[in-house]
Amino acid sequence: MAATFDLEIVTPDRKFFEDQVEMVVVRGLEGDIGILKNHTPYVTPLAIGRVKIKQNGKYKLATVAEGYLDVTKTKTTIVTDAAEWPEEIDLNRAELAKKRAEEKLKRKEKDIDTSRAEIALKKAINRINMKKR
Repeated sequence: MAATFDLEIVTPDRKFFEDQVEMVVVRGLEGDIGILKNHTPYVTPLAIGRVKIKQNGKYKLATVAEGYLDVTKTKTTIVTDAAEWPEEIDLNRAELAKKRAEEKLKRKEKDIDTSRAEIALKKAINRINMKKR
């Protein structure tokens, strides 16, 4: 049996995941980060992307929004604005969110929060890609 460690993924709405895992891969601001048991303690911000969890030799995928990763000697914690399993994603809702964000960015009006619209677009694209995967 592969060495395992505690992984917890939390959002403002719920404890998304909590269990023993063999590995987790998540997208940091500089690229993908893989964590195994006994990883060096580490804290880093996360980018919008997906989390890949290896448990019992099998992989699970989920989307994650921005947040941070905290690795200690005994536990790895992902704190994120949002996390979803593929089966939880409403594809129509994600496509509508993508369209709204694209329209806001095209208008280039002064009262539009461009960075917020860009984040919304990235989140929608991430959700669409996960659902279509």
